[in-house]
Amino acid sequence: MAKVLVLDDVIDAGVLIKRILERKGHQVTVFSKEEEALAFAAENPVDLAILDIKLKKMTGVEVLDELKKSTPGIRAIMLTGYPTLETARESLRLGASEYCVKPIDKDELEAKVEEVLGP
Repeated sequence: MAKVLVLDDVIDAGVLIKRILERKGHQVTVFSKEEEALAFAAENPVDLAILDIKLKKMTGVEVLDELKKSTPGIRAIMLTGYPTLETARESLRLGASEYCVKPIDKDELEAKVEEVLGP
């Protein structure tokens, strides 16, 4: 199964995603601070990043851009409570594979993670 990094400034949202994905057999590490997530990803192989778009110091799109520098093949799903066409386009342009709207729907998240990770 996949190694998943979750970054959300609301730790409870990250913990919820962790619970959902661990039941599917994934190894999930949750962060609420951008620097910690980037440092972890620089030292540990990560298959998938699930990133909130609105964070404290950076945007999820900026974090994705940084992650791509150290791990070019990383796949990403962006999360937002405020979906706009602009953020969707920017996320996809930078290489995000999917987009989920908060509050998280368990079935939608599981389906998108499966789709992004592939067979």
